Amino acid sequence: MYLPKEIRPVRVAVIGCGAISGIYLENIAKRHRFAILELAAVSDIVPELAQAAAQKYGVPAMSVAEICACPDIEIAINLTPPTAHAAVIRQLLTAGKHVYTEKVITPDLAEARKLATLAEAKGCLLCAAPDTFLGAAAQTARWALDSGMIGTPTSCVAVLQRDAGLMAERFPFTARTGGGIGIDVGVYYATVLLSLLGPARRVCGMADTWKPQRTHYFTSRPNFGQPYTLECETLLAATVQFENGSVGSLHFNSASIRREAPVMTIYGTEGILLLPDPNCFGGAVKVLAKGQEEPYVLPPTHAYDGNERGLGVADMAWGLRNGRPPRACKEMAVHALELLVSAAESSRTGVFHSMETSFERPEPLPRGFLDANYGMNEPEAALAVLP
Repeated sequence: MYLPKEIRPVRVAVIGCGAISGIYLENIAKRHRFAILELAAVSDIVPELAQAAAQKYGVPAMSVAEICACPDIEIAINLTPPTAHAAVIRQLLTAGKHVYTEKVITPDLAEARKLATLAEAKGCLLCAAPDTFLGAAAQTARWALDSGMIGTPTSCVAVLQRDAGLMAERFPFTARTGGGIGIDVGVYYATVLLSLLGPARRVCGMADTWKPQRTHYFTSRPNFGQPYTLECETLLAATVQFENGSVGSLHFNSASIRREAPVMTIYGTEGILLLPDPNCFGGAVKVLAKGQEEPYVLPPTHAYDGNERGLGVADMAWGLRNGRPPRACKEMAVHALELLVSAAESSRTGVFHSMETSFERPEPLPRGFLDANYGMNEPEAALAVLP
């Protein structure tokens, strides 16, 4: 485990012990992955879930109020459903806790901006998933862009498709507000693009819900045959103009099939950059340079190519200890939310939306820490050396 002796681990509590909590808890518990983090407590509105996690990881189960009152817990990781985010985050910030939340901060843009303002007033960090933009693939793509490998970026395309019916059967929150294809999944694509290209200037879009009235179709489940309503969009298409002058096209469709066929491509004056699924941390990054017939795969320039959920929390914790801004910052998270919400709103108003929020493009992770054994260092050292 790499952790300088003079640096004290950051004690964290996980709130929400549902499906996504498993990988967070595993990655935090495996201290060689995120040495800066130390699990202090777990919490869930369902006592049985909290107790099971507490027993497995050897930490106490606490209420949110108890976490707020615990002086040695510095960061609360909010993994509750999106509709519960606002109330939980507000309670934590009011108590002076730093907060990292699963995507998005809250589905309501106005509420998200209020929470960001509250964090500032309380002197607390507020960070948000997705943190896949810190993974090996997106960071390798960032290096390629910043090095001028494809010249000046001029446009981009992002395509995602899923089956909303199947997702609603497996994860019921995806049928409710905040669970639509844009906010629930498209945010991965939007966040990676924003981390690479910088803030957006304006956006317009089209959104719709295909076949909102559905019937549960898994015969093995007790709700078989019962009706339900999709309360969120299944189709979202947007055109984006970025501050750097490039333009982009986003196409998100969950009225399709389960087998995803993700596309993320950035076009430049000297080449084309092809990225893998932004819902993952790793994958092949390819470049088609001017004059070439076929793209070539770039060797990874950075670490973290597995399921690294919690990487954003680790970066946040290192920032807290080293006095630097966290990369998964609230400003970029609010900007990504505004982009997606405004694209849907544009469908109703028929007008372009000029972006009201902005952010500073996060600094790339340092290079050179490609494996836990490379140079007898942990990948976490890449985060430790920053000022």
